[in-house]
Amino acid sequence: MNLGIYLVTDRHLCGARGVVETVRQAVEAGAGTIQLRDKAASISEHLDQVEALATVIDGRAVFVVNDRLDVVLAARERGIPVDGVHVGQSDDAVLTARELLGPDAIVGLTANTPQHLDAVGALPAGTLDYVGIGVIRPTSTKPNHPPALGFDGFGALARVSPVPTVAIGGVTFGDIARLRHEGADGVAVVSAICAAPDATEATRALVAEWNSAH
Repeated sequence: MNLGIYLVTDRHLCGARGVVETVRQAVEAGAGTIQLRDKAASISEHLDQVEALATVIDGRAVFVVNDRLDVVLAARERGIPVDGVHVGQSDDAVLTARELLGPDAIVGLTANTPQHLDAVGALPAGTLDYVGIGVIRPTSTKPNHPPALGFDGFGALARVSPVPTVAIGGVTFGDIARLRHEGADGVAVVSAICAAPDATEATRALVAEWNSAH
């Protein structure tokens, strides 16, 4: 699993370029993980997107779907390669996801409090692959987000996490070195790539930041 630069899709921010082309450019430029997030899509729309994204990703990055365990299971039944699912605190239980997807799938969870991480620590070993911790700063791409943690707040949670951590929420250029210093194993972005005029150039710049901060 290469967390690294972790792209979370947003169809509105991708604009005329579209999600599929944005993902193609991001993967070719070195994004390590792609998460399809589309709260408004039906299951059939989700499956169409999953199939199109799996084709352009072509095994070059980890591919997970946000929230929709049912979509991941349906995609796998059709033979569409999807690596796993990312769930929130109010979504399908991680134990259910692990049971249904098997030991080789990627299962991620949103966590933003010490209590969430305590619960992660109580899970059987191998249940979770990573947690997404945030938001780092206020962001319009995640309505009703919890209070912003900032770099220090993220670091405090990352240091006690029993699994790898991905920083998410308002992350942009210039943040990566500090987040790696605070313990991030990956950095998730939305606007920094989806809203960029050139998704390839934006991803390359983020990947370069990630690599130079190592």
